[in-house]
Amino acid sequence: MPGQNLTRQEAVARAAVVSTDSYDVVLDLSGAPDPTNATFRSTTTVRFTATPGASTFIDLIAPAVHAVTLNGTALDPQEVFADSRIALADLRSDNELTVVADCAYMHTGEGLHRFTDPADGETYLYTQFEVPDARRVYAVFEQPDLKATFRFTVTVPENWTVLSNSPTPAPTPAGAGTRTFAFAPCERISSYITAIVAGPYVGATDVYTATDGRSVPLGVYCRKSLREFMDAEEILAITKSGFAYYEELFGTPYAFTKYDQAFVPEFNAGAMENAGIVTHRDDYIFRSRPVQARVERRAETILHELAHMWFGDLVTMKWWDDLWLNESFAEYCSVLAVAEATRWTDAWTTFQVLEKNWAYNQDQLSSTHPIAADINDLHDVEVNFDGITYAKGASVLSALVAYVGRESFFAGIKNYLSAHAYANATLADLLTELERVSGRDLSAWTRVWLQEAGVTTLRLELTTGADDVITSAAIVQEIPTGSPASLRPHRVVLGSYTLVAQEPTALERTGRIELDVTGARTEVPELIGTARPDVLLLNDEDLTYSKVRLDTASLTTGLEHVDAFTASLPRSLLLASAWDMVRDGELPAADFLAAALCALRTETHSSVVQGLLARVATCLSTYLPPSARPDAAERATDTLLDLARAAEAGSDTQLQLVRAIAAHAVTDAQLDAVAAWLDGSDTLPELVVDQDLRWELLVGLVAAGRRGETEIAAEEARDRTTTGRERAAQARAAVPTPEAKAAAWRELVDNAALPNETQVKMLAGFRMVERNPELLVPYISEYVKEVDGIWSSRTFHMAENLLARLWSTTAVGLPGVDPVSALEGWLDSHKDVPAALRRIVSENLDDTRRVVKVQAYSGPVAG
Repeated sequence: MPGQNLTRQEAVARAAVVSTDSYDVVLDLSGAPDPTNATFRSTTTVRFTATPGASTFIDLIAPAVHAVTLNGTALDPQEVFADSRIALADLRSDNELTVVADCAYMHTGEGLHRFTDPADGETYLYTQFEVPDARRVYAVFEQPDLKATFRFTVTVPENWTVLSNSPTPAPTPAGAGTRTFAFAPCERISSYITAIVAGPYVGATDVYTATDGRSVPLGVYCRKSLREFMDAEEILAITKSGFAYYEELFGTPYAFTKYDQAFVPEFNAGAMENAGIVTHRDDYIFRSRPVQARVERRAETILHELAHMWFGDLVTMKWWDDLWLNESFAEYCSVLAVAEATRWTDAWTTFQVLEKNWAYNQDQLSSTHPIAADINDLHDVEVNFDGITYAKGASVLSALVAYVGRESFFAGIKNYLSAHAYANATLADLLTELERVSGRDLSAWTRVWLQEAGVTTLRLELTTGADDVITSAAIVQEIPTGSPASLRPHRVVLGSYTLVAQEPTALERTGRIELDVTGARTEVPELIGTARPDVLLLNDEDLTYSKVRLDTASLTTGLEHVDAFTASLPRSLLLASAWDMVRDGELPAADFLAAALCALRTETHSSVVQGLLARVATCLSTYLPPSARPDAAERATDTLLDLARAAEAGSDTQLQLVRAIAAHAVTDAQLDAVAAWLDGSDTLPELVVDQDLRWELLVGLVAAGRRGETEIAAEEARDRTTTGRERAAQARAAVPTPEAKAAAWRELVDNAALPNETQVKMLAGFRMVERNPELLVPYISEYVKEVDGIWSSRTFHMAENLLARLWSTTAVGLPGVDPVSALEGWLDSHKDVPAALRRIVSENLDDTRRVVKVQAYSGPVAG
């Protein structure tokens, strides 16, 4: 039985029989504000051609199917509807199918999500269909290569508006207290990028004039309770800059009629590229002061989704094998656009710190896969929205642009978009166009970079004479143990940095060598006979994707003087190499912790600060042995306090440091400082303790045992919003007692009705045991008992969240604890479970083994 899965073979077979023309989807959402209404009426009429006499099926997930009519003949739903499919037999050349069903409102962020705002009682709906969830709202051939036009007719309460892929029409009365929006058919698109957004949304509008002269209406929308915080002018300005940038870059006008962006509640991802109606998570509407890294991230997300309008929506992958191409292309282009068309001109530094770190971590798991992955079914694709599909793919595309030349690359993109507009394509189609315009054979490049998994290591080897003059220099390329990679070509920069005697001391770049690295060893003759610089930084400027090992002297000097770099990127690259050494058990975590705290003395790039603080947190919560953590946390937090007090008044760095102090404070003096910031009895210069910062401070105090239910309830009453409700749930899960952890565990495991974003916050609170790691020891054995039940009782997204985050490596290293054996035992006894489930548990095991390895290492700095 297929359940809710769909294999590639089934999709190929269905596409050989069926070609879709159009869908008419009628939805009655008028009862949505009443929480007792669990379902809504969905009526779908689909017109399609088929091989005469053939049989196939259409997809639908619905609690009830009332009628199925194929070519005027009524079919018995009891006979034809089973296992999320409606069987269709004896097809004609031209077919018309009508399905009447009751579909379910969801609370998981999949299908049609329903949310009631605690701030004002208003109800909001939005759809999220990628990968296979349009079938939760209407009957559909749910695969990307069966494109069609879609016409939605939606009935809603009279004070609501509706957004979809086509422009919103004037509504017509539909009965007592309701009205209907009858949309025109949209352009020919795949079902996963159709969308409905309905509710009392409010917003602002603008117009963009496209390169073909059309006026493209723009809109941005959010909940009423967020209207005062929505900086629509900024969002629209970034959007319009993106339109102009992409139309010129791609040489192709925007392909759809209008472009709306809706900021919606309890959204699982960052955003979704529905054609002409992008949905964003609404914490991108900042009700409190955000760190600048978050503001930059919103700009990148806006431009990422906009890039999809060309690459993904206008031209769509034929099957999910090429998901990476959609996401990698949008990721690469959005960083390019942020760097070249917005105020965040150092966006590639942010990419190196956050995105490439994600990619390197993912690529060193046992589940690593080629960028161009082999996707056999829907389960495969659902777990492939990962650091390889997004960040590694974007890194490799950047290298491809350099390899074929920027002008040739985007000329090929223009030809590709023209050749496959409103249709589907594959990687082979793209490579054909790139080879045609560049004159390069890309087959060998494709094999080693796209079709092989894993990452290689580049290591700098030097010898010097007695006078410190370099006598030999080479870059050695290695395949790490267990990596499926083979040796690859790299374009790299070697940067020479010299300590300049000034106040303060500076590490300034005094030399630059750019070269191609091929094979196992590449000599660097330009260095021979020159004086050895203080630091030689391999992969300076971050041109390639690889693990990097510096020579011993460069690493030692760089870590000792990490605050002396005069730019963020080289400092970040050196620390990234050191962090990878920590993760490989080649450098003590304590050494990295000291260097990271040193770097924070001078670092002001918001994303770099954010990344450094995240690694400090990893050291203090897992990478240091449990016995070493209390003293390390005390010293680190004292340093963070000193830095916060010395930081520029009201600065972004000050805000990030305060948040980190709340998370790590352990001594009475440290906790007293956090409490004083919260109650206002003390402050830092120009630090604004707004509502979101209040929650950060309070949750930190709760996790430390300094505050409890009384204070949580009071803060929840003060903040009667969905954020307040979610943060209160996080705080309660963070209470450092066995009883509180047990209550949180049971709520997370047993309550399948828990909203998705509340689940996320509760999981975060449950895991906040840096100060008391023993609290999670009982849940090592409990986890393996609950895995099967969680997988079978939840939708994919909710199960993935739970299974990834209920497991914690914080207890690794405690006496008598053996989490590795617990996971190995489960995997040994569950060899036949779905591959997606095994992957989640296997990745937990990989992380656990790595922590064991990191904690076990103590020794000198390795070269």
